[in-house]
Amino acid sequence: MRQFRALEEFTLNSQRNAARLVQELKKLRKRVGLSQQALAVRLGIALPTVSRWENGRSKPSPLAREKIATLLREMGKDGKAMLREFFAETTGKA
Repeated sequence: MRQFRALEEFTLNSQRNAARLVQELKKLRKRVGLSQQALAVRLGIALPTVSRWENGRSKPSPLAREKIATLLREMGKDGKAMLREFFAETTGKA
C-alpha cells in the first residue's frame, strides 16, 4: 500500500511540475518573441498542442518534454535556468 501511495504522490508532483513547466515556457516564449506557432514549429508539434498546454487542457508528453529540454538548451541563460529547475533529474546536468 505504501508503494502505491508513493507512486500516486510522484504522479501528482509530476503533473504539477508539468503545469509549472508550461507556464514558465509560455513566459519565456513571450519574452523571446515566439508565437505559439513558432514554438510548435521549433518543437516539431502541432499548434493546437501548444494551445492546449497553455490553456491547461493537456500536459506535455514525455517525448514533448524531451523536445522542450532540447529547445531550452538552445535558448541561452533563461533556457538553462529552466533546464536546471525542471529537468535536473532527467538530464543529470544543465
